[in-house]
Amino acid sequence: MQIILLSGGSGTRLWPLSNDARSKQFLRLLQKPGHPDERESMVQRVIRQLGESGIDAPVTIATSESQRDSVISQVGDRVDLVTEPSRRDTFPAICLACEYLRHEKGCPGDEVVVVMPCDPYTQAGYFATIAEMARGIARGDAEMIVMGIKPTYPSAKYGYVVPAKDRGKDGVIPVTRFTEKPDVATAEKLITEGALWNGGVFAFRLEYVNRIAGKYVSFPTFDQVRAHYTDYPKISFDYEVAEKARHIGMVPYDGEWKDLGTWNTLTDEIHDRAYGNVTFDDTAENTHAFNELDIPMLCIGTRDLVIAASPDGIIVSEKAKSENVKQYASTLKSRPMYEERRWGDYKVIGTNQFPGGIKSLTKELRIHAGKNISYQTHSHREEFWTFIDGEGQLVLDGVVRRVKRGETVKIDKGVKHAIRAITALTFIEVQLGDCLTEDDIIRFPYEWQAQR
Repeated sequence: MQIILLSGGSGTRLWPLSNDARSKQFLRLLQKPGHPDERESMVQRVIRQLGESGIDAPVTIATSESQRDSVISQVGDRVDLVTEPSRRDTFPAICLACEYLRHEKGCPGDEVVVVMPCDPYTQAGYFATIAEMARGIARGDAEMIVMGIKPTYPSAKYGYVVPAKDRGKDGVIPVTRFTEKPDVATAEKLITEGALWNGGVFAFRLEYVNRIAGKYVSFPTFDQVRAHYTDYPKISFDYEVAEKARHIGMVPYDGEWKDLGTWNTLTDEIHDRAYGNVTFDDTAENTHAFNELDIPMLCIGTRDLVIAASPDGIIVSEKAKSENVKQYASTLKSRPMYEERRWGDYKVIGTNQFPGGIKSLTKELRIHAGKNISYQTHSHREEFWTFIDGEGQLVLDGVVRRVKRGETVKIDKGVKHAIRAITALTFIEVQLGDCLTEDDIIRFPYEWQAQR
């Protein structure tokens, strides 16, 4: 059995804490059970729950290239990783992941595969249902099995799965049709017919999806498949596969299940009302405040609000209206001002533009002990590094030396450079040039030698 976790999203629904590189599933806001002082993200929570459920199956995360470092930083080598060359939809993402399982991991065609989102807020019974779905595929009960979630209200946000009246065998119920995000009145009617929410969880044998994927992209190596990724149609897996399946079944799940995709739903599950440097007066009610900035936040008499501040921006919203943030955040898009990387994280702390087209950008970077930034050059900028804490190994055009707190370094255009943290390392980087983007990087291989 193989698990594929889908990790996507544009990072707008929980703006400004989320952005293109740090979508909602990477926000460390949920309390870790048994550890009141520790916080975990949605993806970390699902990985933990999979382990606790007894499902002993390798996990592959399918994600965008921009989220690669966030995944590595949060779950490390506990999972395999497949990155989309460009964002498309769930059908191409799942096809690419299945081709990875076939070509790179050598999985046989009859391997059972379960695809699920990486960010459901749920409980143990959810994973027991996944195990039952896998058993149904192994028995041959259907060519594909989906999870149906018992609705708690007539929602227009979710698709619906309509089961057959014949309940089937061994807990797998035949499916008669799917209905995609109906209006509330139609949702009410569907529920009276026994319809369940489509939970976005699919089980099938690997060869089933490989055959469908091969209609669009068929090559003998995974690298070739990935190079032709845009040949897959930009369409959802539900439309292209699930709704066209000849023999499709459903296993119902009746338990806690939430999409923590808005500030309103997220704050329902967060026990601490203040994160970061936040002060409430005695009259503040039902307000959650999240402050990632170094300056204090003071909330006086606030009621039914969510307030969030990060290097990307500030939101002050009524909780009941916070789901509207997506339509506005998409118009405020700029480069991410905070990113979590495989080596640590950085935040942008200032930008300027000067006469003659010269720009400046100032970052604070934190590198975990033992981690390093890749060996690279820039064509459009020079950089000035000021080390403010820790020790590291600096490489400039192949020459290695130690650096520590208080030292400064100038890196000219075209100079190959890298830094590895001996201890946790913090430094300020000032970029000067006519084009200050993350694309202005040419990477080179480099073998780090033992520390001296």
